[in-house]
Amino acid sequence: MTKGKPVKPISLENIKGYPLKERASKVGIKDMATPWEPGLSMRDWLKRLPRILAAQEFREVLDHIRVAVLNQKVVLLGMGAHPIKVGLGPLIIQLMEQGVLSGIAMNGACIIHDSELAIAGHTSEDVASGLAHGSFGMAEDTAAFLNQAAREAAAKGWGLGRTVGALLVEGKFPYNDYSILARAHELDVPVTVHVAIGTDIIHCHPSMDGASVGESSYMDFRLFCSMVSRLEKGVFINLGSAVIIPEVFLKALSVVRNLGHQVKDFVSVNMDFIKQYRPLTNVVHRPTLEGGKGYNLVGHHEIMFPMLVAGVLEAVADHIKEGN
Repeated sequence: MTKGKPVKPISLENIKGYPLKERASKVGIKDMATPWEPGLSMRDWLKRLPRILAAQEFREVLDHIRVAVLNQKVVLLGMGAHPIKVGLGPLIIQLMEQGVLSGIAMNGACIIHDSELAIAGHTSEDVASGLAHGSFGMAEDTAAFLNQAAREAAAKGWGLGRTVGALLVEGKFPYNDYSILARAHELDVPVTVHVAIGTDIIHCHPSMDGASVGESSYMDFRLFCSMVSRLEKGVFINLGSAVIIPEVFLKALSVVRNLGHQVKDFVSVNMDFIKQYRPLTNVVHRPTLEGGKGYNLVGHHEIMFPMLVAGVLEAVADHIKEGN
C-alpha cells in the first residue's frame, strides 16, 4: 500500500452468489428434536433427541455397545472412584448382571470406596476437615482389610481385584449388594486394580506392604492386557479416570499389538464432566488411529451414565424382543 494514498471501501457489486437450495448444509429439519409428551418412556426420549453433535454421538455409542453385546464382543469399563462416590455402583452391577460388561479396570481409590460401602454402608470422608489435624485417611478398618487383601493376593498369585472381591464375599458384609467387586466375583466378571503407590489412604498405614501391592497390581495389569487383547469389534469406556486408566489402557494396547493380537477396529468412549488431555489423547484419539472410532461424552457422571445404562438396556431389550 502506497503511503498517503486514501483507502476506499471495496465494491461488492460483482460478488457471485448461488441458490440456498443448492448449498450443502450441516443441519436440516430431519435432524431436529421431537417435542416431548408427558408419560412417554425412555426409549421414546432417545428417539426424540436431535440428531446433531453430542446427541447423535450418544445415539451412536449406544448402538456400538448394543452391537458388541449382541455379537458377544468385549465391552470393558475403566473407571476412577468418582462414579462410585456419586452412587453409580448399582448401575455398574446391573450392567454386569445383564451381560453387558465383560470386565472392569479400576484405579486404587475404587477398592477403598467400594469396600467401605460394603462394610459400613457409607464412604467419602470430609478431606478438608480431616487434613487440618492429620486424621484424613486414617480409618483403620479400611486399611487393615485392603492391605491384608494385597498380602493374600501376592501369596496366592492372584490379582488385587479378584482378591478383594473374594474377601468381601467371604466376609458376608451387610452391604455387599452395593459392592461392584463382590458382585463381580460372584458373577465371575474380571476386575483389575491399577495402583499408583502413595495416592491412596491405605498407603499411609503401617499395615501397608508395598511389595504385595505392587505384585498384585502388576498381576492385574497383565490380566487387563488379556482383556484388551479381545477388544476387536468391542467397546472400551473410560468413566471418570483422568490419568491412571487412560495411561494403563494405552500401555496394554501397545503390549497386545506388540504380541500380534488384532486389536484395531473397536470403539473407545471417554465420559467425564470436563475435557482433559490424557483421556482425549490416550482413550479417544491415539488408540483409534488404526481403525474404529473414539467418542468424548461430556457431562456429570451422575446424569450421563444412568442415561447411557438406560439406553443400552433399552436397546438390548428391543433386540431380544424382536427375536434377532
